Amino acid sequence: MPPAERPAPPVVPPVRRARGRNLYLDFLRAVALVRVVTYHTFNWAWLTLAFPALGVMFALAGSLMARSLDRGDRTGRAVIRARMRRLLPPVWLFGLVMVAAMVWRGWRPGADWARMVFWIVPVDEPPLADTDWARQIAAPLWYIRAYVLFVILSPALLRVFRKAPWTSTAAFLALAALAQSGGVPLPTRVEAPVTDLVTFGACWLLGFAHHDGLVRRLPVGRAVAVAAGVMAVGGWFALTHPTEEGYDLGSIPLGQALWSFGFVLALLRFGPSRGDWVTRVRPVHSAVVLLNARAVTMYLWHEVALVAGVLLIDLMWRVPALERLLPLDSAGLLYALAWPLLGVAVLLTGWSEDRAAERPVRLWPRPDLPRPTGSGRTVVRGEP
Repeated sequence: MPPAERPAPPVVPPVRRARGRNLYLDFLRAVALVRVVTYHTFNWAWLTLAFPALGVMFALAGSLMARSLDRGDRTGRAVIRARMRRLLPPVWLFGLVMVAAMVWRGWRPGADWARMVFWIVPVDEPPLADTDWARQIAAPLWYIRAYVLFVILSPALLRVFRKAPWTSTAAFLALAALAQSGGVPLPTRVEAPVTDLVTFGACWLLGFAHHDGLVRRLPVGRAVAVAAGVMAVGGWFALTHPTEEGYDLGSIPLGQALWSFGFVLALLRFGPSRGDWVTRVRPVHSAVVLLNARAVTMYLWHEVALVAGVLLIDLMWRVPALERLLPLDSAGLLYALAWPLLGVAVLLTGWSEDRAAERPVRLWPRPDLPRPTGSGRTVVRGEP
């Protein structure tokens, strides 16, 4: 056949597509959720440096979003709708309980009736009762808002990222520096969501890079230099710009952006590629499966569990025997109470995640066990 008539070889996109669940990523998400609960119990600022959980969670979400957009069987709008369908029902259930509790305690929206829509479409802060407990319970909603905005922007972000991967990622770090400096004044209403986006945008794009295999292809020396260098600058900035909360990265956007990016880059580049080892440690595997199957529930309701734990401890103070036997003024006791209370929340509300994902409802998700087949082979339920 003449060269001009010879068919061109097929073009294979340089995108590495993972098959099935990556237990290493699930393990990181589980650790991040435990760290969030621990931090909100003890208020240890150093935990934000020891494990920047939010940067990890945004990076993992970005990787999953890129995977969904690359499937090719749905448009970008369809992917966004699917993500919203899976996220919003648990958020609506949380909002329904939250609003009912505030109304029961005497709160009325007043002039904020129009803003009640943000309990349904969480792209801005919804109206709240002016009480400490309401503000504490609603605190996790900022992450939901940022996640929703990232999902909506992801089709456009992924196109930009594919044209200039590391340049677009570095641009988010530059925007975080600009937000920290206050050089571009923003209206009060959009200041918080914009700051959240530029703070964690580099981590979200790092999730894109992980999905595309770019992180694994980084030379070891370059990955070490970038991760260590960015973390050094972020750590230096945090230590030289303490806030009222001390060296808490949650109050230092640039420190958070740089430290989280370097930390997550190291986790994704040098961690195991799959994490199949998790299945060999049954308690760890069970915890990872539960925390991932109920990630939204755990995140939304952990502050409710902490508030309920405080109320229980207040009741314990009225029992002289418990006052003598238990360290009622210890945050450790609150931490010990929070987990079973969070388990109750999983049992009562976790079903909403299954219904949102259109899968069979499970009260307490656990690893699927191998089952024999008639041919003598062993299969695992739920394997892709």
